Amino acid sequence: MKSRGSILLIIFVLSIIAANLSALAQTPEPTMDKVATVNGTAISREAYDREVNLYQQRAAREGQQLPEFQLQMVKKQILDRMIETELLYQDSRKKEIRVESQAVENQINDIKKRFPNDAAYQEAIKQMDLSEAVIREQIEKGLAINELVKTQIAEKIKISDDETKEFYNANLDRFRQPEEVKASHILIKVEADATEPQKAEARKKIENIQGKLKKGEDFTALAKEYSEGPSSSRGGDLDYFKRGQMVKPFENAAFALEIGQVSEIVETPFGLHLIKVFDKKSGGVLAYNEVKDRLEQHLKQQKVKQGVDLYLDDLKKDAKIEKFI
Repeated sequence: MKSRGSILLIIFVLSIIAANLSALAQTPEPTMDKVATVNGTAISREAYDREVNLYQQRAAREGQQLPEFQLQMVKKQILDRMIETELLYQDSRKKEIRVESQAVENQINDIKKRFPNDAAYQEAIKQMDLSEAVIREQIEKGLAINELVKTQIAEKIKISDDETKEFYNANLDRFRQPEEVKASHILIKVEADATEPQKAEARKKIENIQGKLKKGEDFTALAKEYSEGPSSSRGGDLDYFKRGQMVKPFENAAFALEIGQVSEIVETPFGLHLIKVFDKKSGGVLAYNEVKDRLEQHLKQQKVKQGVDLYLDDLKKDAKIEKFI
């Protein structure tokens, strides 16, 4: 199976959007079965429509409704990306790059693992107007292009220690980390329209829990038993959070506590809380050695992207590309 870095390259290459493509002198006459040809190989209208539909489905799930002029721009970008993918794939064939069928099968199996069963997988690809044959073809092309990018571009790029240090020193704000606390809480809910007797009953409940804590009972166990918040099943665990992620009274109380300390009763719009801090991370700039490897990967990915753009420019110079839409 490919490494995580290799898979990222596949995703990257297949999502390239071309910049500054030379306009054709004349637009060929429209045709019904293809939207473009690349060195004589057709890009079918069916495949193009499928890509456009998938994009529109994603946009709809995210609540986006594109105006017509923006949709037309997206359609052009999709076609350009499909042309570039075909150019890279054709070049991989010229360089005799072959993809093992087992590598394709491994990718298919990884996709299937995201679904509870095969029926759910089949239903999902049906809704996306895909077939397993199309998916296999796309994966095979993606792996071939990934190998092309790796051998022709990525493996030739080296990032020096001086480059990473220079980037780090010039972008220290990028590596500044805010103070964080790891806390758990016990919540007794109080509705916004609660009556005075209901408020008194809630306070009595949390005071009773507070008394158990003062007698030495375990905070996590009490949270599982009594907390009325969604984190109760985790013993009240809220994990690490920064300032601005919680309501102000809760935040102020949590950041004021020392590790291992339990707060007094804290009132928020959600109800009454008892908070325990389990760990703290002080804010500040991450040390260079902590981010060096990530920086090297980031700078390499930037150079790979630039390298792919230049590589495509060279391929386009000798290619015959016709667009029909």
